[in-house]
Amino acid sequence: MKGEGRAECGGEVLAEDLDFPSDDKSLFSDSTTPISRLQGNITWRRPQEICQSPVLFPDNINLGHAKQGLLGDCWFLCACTILLKNKHLLNKVLPPDQPQWGDSKYRGFFQFRFWQQGHWTEVTIDDRLPCINTTLCFSRCHCPTAFWVALLEKAYAKLHGSYERLWAGQVSEALVDLTGGLAEHWSLGDLGSEEEQRPEQDSDQVRRRRLDLNLLYPVRDDCALSCSTQSSPGGASELGQYHALTVLEWLDVKTSSGSKVRLLRIRNPWGRCCFGGAWIGSGAGWSSVDPVCASELQARVAEGEFWLDEAEFMTQFDDVTVGYPITKEGHLKSIYTGCLLKHFHQLPGRWVKGHSAGGSRNSSSYGTNPKFWLKVSERGEVLVSLLQHRKWRKMDKYAQKPPEDSKNTKHQHYQATALHMWKVEKKRFNLSRMLNKPPCASTHCHAYEREVVLQGQLEPGYYLLIPSTYQPGAEARFLIRVFSSSSISLSALKSPAPSLPLTTDVCDDPAVTSGVNIRITLHQSRPDTDLHPIGFHIYKVSEGASVQMIPRDEDPVASCVPHCYTQDVSLDCSLLPGTYTILTSTYEPDCPADFTLSLARRIHRKVVKSQERLGRAIQETRSRALLGPEHSRRLKRPQEQMTSGRIEGMK
Repeated sequence: MKGEGRAECGGEVLAEDLDFPSDDKSLFSDSTTPISRLQGNITWRRPQEICQSPVLFPDNINLGHAKQGLLGDCWFLCACTILLKNKHLLNKVLPPDQPQWGDSKYRGFFQFRFWQQGHWTEVTIDDRLPCINTTLCFSRCHCPTAFWVALLEKAYAKLHGSYERLWAGQVSEALVDLTGGLAEHWSLGDLGSEEEQRPEQDSDQVRRRRLDLNLLYPVRDDCALSCSTQSSPGGASELGQYHALTVLEWLDVKTSSGSKVRLLRIRNPWGRCCFGGAWIGSGAGWSSVDPVCASELQARVAEGEFWLDEAEFMTQFDDVTVGYPITKEGHLKSIYTGCLLKHFHQLPGRWVKGHSAGGSRNSSSYGTNPKFWLKVSERGEVLVSLLQHRKWRKMDKYAQKPPEDSKNTKHQHYQATALHMWKVEKKRFNLSRMLNKPPCASTHCHAYEREVVLQGQLEPGYYLLIPSTYQPGAEARFLIRVFSSSSISLSALKSPAPSLPLTTDVCDDPAVTSGVNIRITLHQSRPDTDLHPIGFHIYKVSEGASVQMIPRDEDPVASCVPHCYTQDVSLDCSLLPGTYTILTSTYEPDCPADFTLSLARRIHRKVVKSQERLGRAIQETRSRALLGPEHSRRLKRPQEQMTSGRIEGMK
């Protein structure tokens, strides 16, 4: 956060965030949502200007739940509930012991952390909040003097670029951003039987499993559960389309007849009840249970909460989102078995058009998709997730705001993706023959979701993972994550790089009209058990220019990406005579290693007069460098290793 101080509150200098200023730039992106009507009516105030004794959290934690304001971010507020239930998760997002109002160290700013693409990202904001007059216009706590929700919402808005970009979203995405864990969708509607939906058939339809609450019973107290309406009005009373609510608890209650009824307590982030079922207030349903039990359960209901039985729940809502429990030690707990998944690996990847964007299994180019080895040491439960990076629009650094229609939102920002897995008896195999066989597990249909999850009990051995988009040539970055109850290892398979097309540069020797065939190999000197993901880029250097300087807007003429966890990565290409610079890098920053870069030139028979002149000219350069990430090569140029050489025309 860039800050400049201004004196207030008894002469104390309070921070002001210039990266996320208190003006319309932080509120709106393209002004197409209903909050655009607020332009000119928003004032920004610090909590001590809104009430006399502001605090982050109220003494009564039940009053700390979020209440939605004028911003359509119910999806985010539902995910925030998991933080109040788990202090260790809350402390990860909002580091404790930060100076607050009334503290001598208070300087008007707060720090938050969100999980993004495999890492925790810090977001610092000042505490000026958007208001109408002296009232918060967006989300707040039920307690008017508690401000953790409003500040967290502002930090999340800064992460996305503006408040308006929080309008409409997916609960599952917010849960992952707040916990670093996993979340899955479960359907409450009738999507047909498993037999009717052929697993091997790829399509761009979203396929969701039907929810069975009995499956979640062992983890009901630990998991995050949210329900939502996705259909036209006719469901939960006044809710209408695209609204999310939180399931606070559910339990089986014995009735006077001796049977059991399953009840769920729901919280509406609007802060009011929106349903008139048999268990609302003193509804008829309570007469079927013991009066003492009924009184105790009714006393749990706070503002915006209500009870439903399972039958009402299944008919009033369209689907639910289930967030996986996370222990204090940071281990995921399976929602399928309740087992702790103590082993974890993740690797980045990328679909590149013309190279590794092979499309679905319906496409003949499916085999060119990125591939990953999963080694399972002993039988256990394994969860594999494919998480794609959000596809931002180019109006500026951040994405354009999503429309209210959640389906269009997903199609706008994400590719339809799927994940398939094959059991392989040995590492050397015939790929095309194997791909003609059905996978041992898959996410079945391609889905327009940020993340799809594959789960199963796996026997020891090697497994081949292939993530894919539905459309061939669709480009995106992604992250493969594997959680397991048993020991595992994950590595990327090397894919042959495409040959580089001839450039239009003019050669010094007019007799040379074709490129020089070159193989470039980057080798890292590290054990197989501790490899870095490595790759490199090749840049053409203009005549007279310094080989150590590359213009910021310069694109590489060839790249050996995505980065792979292997000892060697190679690129075969054809380059015209000239001077080139090779930038080697690791995917993540601060990864020291010794490496060797080899350049091999093929000399063709028809060019050479004598057989004795056949062979290779190999140049090796050895050095040690602290390498930087591929995606930030222009920002952290000193961390990248440059190797330069001149390719001469063949005589």
